[in-house]
Amino acid sequence: MRTPVVLLAGVAPEPMTSATLALQLDLPDAVVVRHHIDPLDGTLERVVSDAHGIVERHVTELEHTCVSCALREDVLPTLFRLAGEGRWGAIVAHLPVSAEPVQICEVLQRDPRLARRLRVASVLTALAGPQVLTDLLGDDILAERHLHTAHDDERGVAEVACSMVEYADAVVLCDGAGPAEGAGLVRALARPEVPVVTDPTLLDAGLLVGHLHDHEATGCWTRTLRTVPHDAHVGPGLWRLDLRSERPFHPRRLLEDLEVLGSGAHRSRGTFHLPTRTGQLLEWDGAGGQLSIGREGPYLRRTLGTRLILTGLGPTPHHLAAEFERLLVQPGEEGPWKDVGEDGFEPWLGPTRAVA
Repeated sequence: MRTPVVLLAGVAPEPMTSATLALQLDLPDAVVVRHHIDPLDGTLERVVSDAHGIVERHVTELEHTCVSCALREDVLPTLFRLAGEGRWGAIVAHLPVSAEPVQICEVLQRDPRLARRLRVASVLTALAGPQVLTDLLGDDILAERHLHTAHDDERGVAEVACSMVEYADAVVLCDGAGPAEGAGLVRALARPEVPVVTDPTLLDAGLLVGHLHDHEATGCWTRTLRTVPHDAHVGPGLWRLDLRSERPFHPRRLLEDLEVLGSGAHRSRGTFHLPTRTGQLLEWDGAGGQLSIGREGPYLRRTLGTRLILTGLGPTPHHLAAEFERLLVQPGEEGPWKDVGEDGFEPWLGPTRAVA
């Protein structure tokens, strides 16, 4: 019988601790595994506890202080070992702050040895209610808050927090609900069926250790090329734009004016293509004024197109639709793109000849 695991994620230690304590009280037969990465000391601390107190505490020196190393070297082996002891009915895995749970879920999907003992019952994201708008739309980076997991960790808080909300099976806002727009923004980013509660004591522990996590459904919602319809409704004080076209972006205009769509206090996700990179679907992932672009993969004819979904706070910025249109290749601009040697996106996407 596989042991259910609740993966707890967040971008601040306090709400994660509050959620952990609430689950520990409601699940007396569960064991809690808390991991903390210290990038300055190059260490990973592990604390295992249950209803009777601390079971073990251990500090490991990491060759590389990064989330992937921590998961591979200690988090997953510890979960596997504890499940094999048969002492507890469930595991609450308090991941390192800012560590994204998708990595564990994907490993368990492809590793039958680990999956024989462990199953992800749910992914719970814990955020601070009063801080949620700043966490999801602000321009802070993790290192500025001393929450980075490696010396070269340049991720933005909003980038990570938005991703966690979108991947979650449940979200809890601790320390009070905060502004009404905060909870509304969380609901706008999360899958429509995901419960959002404003107090850790309102968490349904029985639901969380059940079969809440659906890896396929979560993947359909979180991948940039969505395969599920996107609910167009957002709450009061919020806006959403769903920008679509069959045409690619014009490389030069996009490079010169990336900030037009990529900057600002909003979440933006989607896929696009460039005429200089035939056959390559590209990923757009932005939050809080920071933008990442990369290769999504080869596209099929049915997926050819450009689509960005933007969600933000305040009045709808209608000018963004016109800017989106301006950045696209216009009629009469379809020229001999295959003869272009470079398009300016080489630092992010590699040479054009590799994909042309």
